[in-house]
Amino acid sequence: MQNSSAPGNRARLAASDPLVHAALIGEEARQRAGIELIPSENYTYPEVLAALGSVFTNKYAEGYPGRRYYGGQTYTDEIERIARDRAKRLFGAEHANVQPLSGAPMNAAVYMAMLQPGDTVLGMDLSHGGHLTHGAPVSHMGALYNWVRYKTEPESEGRIDFDSLRAVAKRERPKLIVCGYSSYPRDYDYGEFKAIADEVGALTMADVSHIGGLIAGGAMANPCDHGFDFVTTTTHKSLRGPRGGMILAKKQFRREIDRSVFPGLQGGPHMNQVAATAITLGKAETPAFQDYARQVLANARTFAETLLEAEVTLVTGGTDNHMMVVDCVRSFGVDGRIAEETLDKIFITTNKQVIPDDPNPPLRPSGIRLGTPAATTRGMGSNEMKRLAAWIVAALRRPDDEAFLETLRAEVEDTCRRFPVPGIDETPPASAPVSPAKARR
Repeated sequence: MQNSSAPGNRARLAASDPLVHAALIGEEARQRAGIELIPSENYTYPEVLAALGSVFTNKYAEGYPGRRYYGGQTYTDEIERIARDRAKRLFGAEHANVQPLSGAPMNAAVYMAMLQPGDTVLGMDLSHGGHLTHGAPVSHMGALYNWVRYKTEPESEGRIDFDSLRAVAKRERPKLIVCGYSSYPRDYDYGEFKAIADEVGALTMADVSHIGGLIAGGAMANPCDHGFDFVTTTTHKSLRGPRGGMILAKKQFRREIDRSVFPGLQGGPHMNQVAATAITLGKAETPAFQDYARQVLANARTFAETLLEAEVTLVTGGTDNHMMVVDCVRSFGVDGRIAEETLDKIFITTNKQVIPDDPNPPLRPSGIRLGTPAATTRGMGSNEMKRLAAWIVAALRRPDDEAFLETLRAEVEDTCRRFPVPGIDETPPASAPVSPAKARR
């Protein structure tokens, strides 16, 4: 591995904890041999791995630059200022908080800063593409606030009926309108959302966690350009950074947001993560990243077109972004769990996914979700997208044919060998490690 850690640290780990070392080597081998098509996953930069394994891990930095609760903050202040400045410049934001530990607390921090328990919030229905933190009943945020939903229109390729949304907003008078998605393959008309919010006196928040990198790369519309009050994004996914969150806000809400993150919701930030975020945002400012963002979308279009040509049902009939959702029941007569498990056998990693108003339960939903950021990171292009789509169709049409699946697996692995994973040594270990399961016996 082109590692993050100082020379000899890998050998120390192997000697001191062979079980953890075996799992680490095994995961490297898994990532090298197959392809990640989960839209929320990506391969990060070697420089990000270096920052995550750096001495910034050792340092507590409660507070904000220039106003910390502990001493020794010269370089933590510097790294956080770099990250904030790059975020504001990249997205055209007035204020940035780069401390959220991940996406869920990032969104919770906005809600808790601006809402009171029981306030009404308008957000996308979970089965139509919304996220757990957009008011799902099983989440704490769903219990704390009064969530009302908007849905997509299957008969119009999953578009949003803004006349219906406006009627709901006028009837319910939400304090906050949330747009953003976890499994919605279309783009949003941010201008329409902002116009409706202004009509009813609501604040606006766009959760662009999935497409933050595509916005940063100039390939998709930016809600900051439409005057949104808050924009949240994770720093991994299409941004290719560490696992973390970031809140962009209008300057007038700076104090409320910062206080909500710290001390309201969390203590000291993970400064190794903040350093890695700074690196990520610097990478996103380059022309190479803009090319990457455009290629992610081009690959997704090719992928979707190939699936449609094979008479696969996509829930929105296509894609405007990096992802697509396959209705596996209608396309192949299997549910999403069987589809996910079948594709795992041929080293294609996907995730089972509910479809709009899914009649099946969440652990056996009707669909799977596919995305192109990780494959694009490895350098795959149009030809590989066509092959991946063909392999998926072939496998899901013969999910019980183990010999056939083994043939497909070999083809996938052979293709993946030609596209190295960033940050992982291209040469596998000389001898395979003992698996954790075997080592425990």
